[in-house]
Amino acid sequence: MGRKQKTLPLLKGVQITGVAAEGKALTRVKIKETDESPIVVFVPFGAPGDIADIKIDKKKRSFAEGHIERLVEPSPIRTEPHCSHFTICGGCKWQHLPYSEQLKFKQQQVIDALTRIAKVELPEISPILGSEKIWGYRNKMEYTFSNKKWRTWEDVKSGKEFTDSPNALGFHIPGGFDKVYHIENCHLQDDLGNRIRNFIYQYAEENALSFYNIKENTGLLRTLMIRIASTGEIMVCISFGEENPDLSNALLTAISENFPEITSLLFVVNLKLNDTIGDLNVQSFKGPDYIEEEMEGLRFRVNAKSFYQTNSLQAYELYKVAREFAGLSPNAIDDRKGKPLVYDLYTGTGTIANFVARQAQKVIGIEYVEAAIEDAKLNAKVNGLDNTLFYAGDMKDILTDDFVKKHGRPDVMIIDPPRAGMHEDVVNVILRAEPEVLVYVSCNPATQARDLALLDAKYKVTDVQPVDMFPHTHHVENVVRLIKR
Repeated sequence: MGRKQKTLPLLKGVQITGVAAEGKALTRVKIKETDESPIVVFVPFGAPGDIADIKIDKKKRSFAEGHIERLVEPSPIRTEPHCSHFTICGGCKWQHLPYSEQLKFKQQQVIDALTRIAKVELPEISPILGSEKIWGYRNKMEYTFSNKKWRTWEDVKSGKEFTDSPNALGFHIPGGFDKVYHIENCHLQDDLGNRIRNFIYQYAEENALSFYNIKENTGLLRTLMIRIASTGEIMVCISFGEENPDLSNALLTAISENFPEITSLLFVVNLKLNDTIGDLNVQSFKGPDYIEEEMEGLRFRVNAKSFYQTNSLQAYELYKVAREFAGLSPNAIDDRKGKPLVYDLYTGTGTIANFVARQAQKVIGIEYVEAAIEDAKLNAKVNGLDNTLFYAGDMKDILTDDFVKKHGRPDVMIIDPPRAGMHEDVVNVILRAEPEVLVYVSCNPATQARDLALLDAKYKVTDVQPVDMFPHTHHVENVVRLIKR
């Protein structure tokens, strides 16, 4: 006989009291009357001030997870979500919160991480820089085709017969790599993106094109990427799961004719068992194989494989903060004499490195992804920047004491690591190199705080500036300036 399944309780009339770092709401409550003390219960899509009946889904020793079974009394700060797909697709977690409240929670997330984890001396933390655009702000969206549309649990339970198409073009639901939820309208990118995506779906349905089957690795239509740059240039890239030039070319021709504003129409044939295209040949059906973003007269070429900050307008604000913290004046004269030597760690496609190069004697960028470094070099060349050097490789292998000895001790280091933060070996090289100023840009205040504790041996935090890049999500960027003690 199997183990008896525990029945988890329904907690009635519970008040939601706060928001957790990962975006869920929370409350503290005794799960059972016999419990000695309350534990934290995480609840998605709740708002502080809600009174709700909460069904417990999972219970651990020190916390539990649940969902709102019934909203008894909505919080006064609740607002109507903008999107009909909210709570299902997983792209936005905070549409039910006014943007002003989202910013408060993000600010607090930074404060909590730096005070509770870093435990270093801190200045007053500046108010978060909100995004001017809170809808249509994303320059890139990626969608997946599936021949098995995912249905909500409510739809399945209803027992109704579905007469619509079984095909989907949309997003993987959270935690379901093989489950694709069909999207009618996404508000995170310019509406042109919706029109292009819906046209492709309709064309595919009318012409009986096959949608991808992830379990069998079959189907003509596999993934779709749409980029809309701040310059107005538009890229569409379709990944085909089968070789069928006649059907592929007919679809691409129809897209081109119906959307002449597309400047770069690309395709790739992917017969692999994963969706990545980094190792595949991307071909142009129409236009160049890149579009361009622009900042202060600098042009940044972005191809189908390139990384570029997803919120173009807010990326500019983020980079201006980093440049200001680095002490690099945007009005500096062209003479490089006396200008600082800058290291840009985790440089990506070199956007920050090239952005500050005119205010530096030299900028040396290091990045793990070789293709990104090729983009960085290309962007330096496109902009006539001859004072940048870029190296590809694992940061802890490239940035060594010998590397610093060879290239010179940096005056300024700009650090923008992945969510996991820095390897301890990298921190130790930084401490030995002793740049005068560190500018630490982070997409994860918790790991940033951990690294600040390590840097505290020689560095003092002088400025902290949170920046919101992703409205309606719990993600927040944070920029910290440190000076040598």
